[in-house]
Amino acid sequence: MPNYHVKFEIVTVGGTDYQIRSLLDLQQYYDPLGEAELAGISPASWPLFGHLWPSARVLALAMHSFDLTGKRILEIGAGLALASLVIHRRAGDMTVSDWHPLSQAFLNENLLLNKLGPLKYQTGNWEGNNPGLGQFDLIIGSDVLYERQQPGQLAAFIDHHAAPSAEVIIVDPDRGNRVGFCRAMADLGYGFTTRRADSFIENGDAFKGRFLTFTQSPAPS
Repeated sequence: MPNYHVKFEIVTVGGTDYQIRSLLDLQQYYDPLGEAELAGISPASWPLFGHLWPSARVLALAMHSFDLTGKRILEIGAGLALASLVIHRRAGDMTVSDWHPLSQAFLNENLLLNKLGPLKYQTGNWEGNNPGLGQFDLIIGSDVLYERQQPGQLAAFIDHHAAPSAEVIIVDPDRGNRVGFCRAMADLGYGFTTRRADSFIENGDAFKGRFLTFTQSPAPS
């Protein structure tokens, strides 16, 4: 038996209910094989993947009605991958990525709970080369800028896996690293826009954050 505790909750996205298995709380750590330690995940950050953060709910709602036609889609730092479940239910060409050793197991359980078929998963190490991951037309993420070194790492990772004319959508709860990330993306040739997200999420909780949208700038003629 795994030495961590879970809970089950119903999350409504655009009028559709999703049953989500998540960690019971954020005071847990379970790494018997040392996989998290090897990946550079500290005991303090270990449980973060297993919580359904407000930004994930905001991104999932945006994906409930987003045009997915002809797009190969990647969710980065997916955690519980709520947005990926929404896109998968809409038959989008979806790939989930995270570097937490339990992320895929939680994803598979949540697919079963929601009677959804298998979903592509790839470990996504923002510092590595990630062979086999490929390129995507739409890259999405939520609350992925919570450490100071991440903006540059994440921008390089995105650029490596962005197809020509790709769009990148990040929901950021204003943790403080947004400016550095936008600067790093601009240095790589991406134009960007920002807009405030709705002040409340579907469960009624207040939300302070914004959408960051990036597109590759045309090459000079």
